[in-house]
Amino acid sequence: MLERLKQKLVEIAQKADKSGLCRHKSGNFSIRDSKTGFIVITPSGISRETLETKHIVIVDIDGNVIEKKSNVKPSSEMKMHLKAYKVRKDIFGIAHTHSPYATAFAVQAMEIKPVVFQALAYGGRVPVAKYQRPGTKELADSIIKPLQVSDACLLEKHGVLTVGKDLDDAYLKAHYVEDVAKIVIFAKVLGNGILPDEIPNEDFKAVINP
Repeated sequence: MLERLKQKLVEIAQKADKSGLCRHKSGNFSIRDSKTGFIVITPSGISRETLETKHIVIVDIDGNVIEKKSNVKPSSEMKMHLKAYKVRKDIFGIAHTHSPYATAFAVQAMEIKPVVFQALAYGGRVPVAKYQRPGTKELADSIIKPLQVSDACLLEKHGVLTVGKDLDDAYLKAHYVEDVAKIVIFAKVLGNGILPDEIPNEDFKAVINP
């Protein structure tokens, strides 16, 4: 069932590992099928090097297992993925990563401000979801408000969450978040500790609607 989506999930999870967005068994990814509403999600505790489609779990929007072909559990962050799909009916792919530059902002509970136009890819700024323990309902609930204003948010002391029209879109946004975070940090160093000014909102609007 949903073999094409499973293959895409494996592909993106492995790409994220190789590109540095995640390491080994960290991070998690999911896709919502537009026809059935079922969600394919990466498993818990399986390294990306050995990840195969047989390890991918299918669940419904309430977390009930629809299909599981091996002795695995769905991602420990499944609650967070399901909550995102419930509050954002327009999204069909989710990436949760631990990329180092963006996670540095998450550790400091600092939103990533839009200092370059690449930030348009995810909505302009990256707000922070307040700290909650990984895998909990509280963490899942913490993303509700941030995802109402952006397609990306930081999980305080944890990592990054991006959502998109499909998984490729969410994955690309995760890279943009990491790139902008790196630019802000380098610009602060070059500016002798002063954070760069963000691009005015009216300039973003002018680019979107020229």
